[in-house]
Amino acid sequence: MKFELNKKDPQSKARAGKITTDHGVIETPIFMPVGTVASVKGVHQTELKNEINPDIILGNTYHLYLRPKTDILEQAGGLHKFMNWDRNILTDSGGYQVYSLSGRRKINEEGVKFKSHIDGSSHMFTPERVMEIQRSIGADIIMAFDECTPYPCDYNYAKRSMHMTHRWLKRCIDHLEKTPLKYDYNQTLFPIVQGSTYKDLRKQSAEFIASVEAEGNAIGGLSVGEPAEEMYEMTDVVCSVLPEDKPRYLMGVGTPINILENIALGVDMFDCVMPTRNARNGMLFTAHGTINIKNRKWADDFSPIDEMDITFVDTMYSKAYLRHLFASNEMLGKQIASIHNLGFYLWLVREARKHILEGDFLEWKNRMVNQMNKRL
Repeated sequence: MKFELNKKDPQSKARAGKITTDHGVIETPIFMPVGTVASVKGVHQTELKNEINPDIILGNTYHLYLRPKTDILEQAGGLHKFMNWDRNILTDSGGYQVYSLSGRRKINEEGVKFKSHIDGSSHMFTPERVMEIQRSIGADIIMAFDECTPYPCDYNYAKRSMHMTHRWLKRCIDHLEKTPLKYDYNQTLFPIVQGSTYKDLRKQSAEFIASVEAEGNAIGGLSVGEPAEEMYEMTDVVCSVLPEDKPRYLMGVGTPINILENIALGVDMFDCVMPTRNARNGMLFTAHGTINIKNRKWADDFSPIDEMDITFVDTMYSKAYLRHLFASNEMLGKQIASIHNLGFYLWLVREARKHILEGDFLEWKNRMVNQMNKRL
């Protein structure tokens, strides 16, 4: 993997860059649609590629390990071939899913023992096993195994967990070197900065992660319930330590406003289930604010869903029609809303990149944050 820094914004820490892997170029800042189980929910790969047009999507190690299982993925020739996606894929390590299974798992130095949410069967994730699973899945960018701490989190627990994540990283690196590639392209490991919402721990973790000299770095354990201001504070601390010549990935973030604020702090890569999850509940993100399409006020509004016309659904259908689909519980409504929201997220990060290159990002970002912070 190669990373090239194209331009830095003169008035903020925002950057425009370019990541090149064996599956193509990723222009940053980038948002990665979440394809948890080898599918971005409600969206065909054709629509994903031609309308939403992301350079990279995300798959989930925990879910893919449980279903369809790694032997099926290997028989298919890896996740790219299995789901017919010829662009980049990133897989997370399963650390967040294990965190969210708090009642079904036990964590110790060796790894995490957990029960499947599907059938209750017992499984063990160790750093070594997670590396092997990600080799089988075959994503271009893979994550080190970490523990994602909850919020709020006791300082001593956060400290112990952070050090264990660092020890696990060493095991991930050692084992990955001994585990051959399964397919005819390279994979790149990103370690993950932890430390909860404690500045000193975040700084310490970022310094350790930077010392590993990986080709890219991730920031985990944020967007787990902490106030946005704390998230920005931690991101700022970490980005001031992580090397400038490597991409920075903030995991699981967030709203359109969160994304712009974190771009301004120096983050390059994002993912979040929010655009599709909120879409399925009738919430649309636009450049002028959010729309709850289920509200009665849209019942006789025959204007396009979004006159910006980012994806084909925006002007093909009216707000009244989309509201009718939700009121009738028609699955088409959820699909339309998902395509719209994902299209908007990709438009937003590409506009951010354009304004970084033009040198007026901060002014544009402040205007956009103000515009989007409304309910229509």
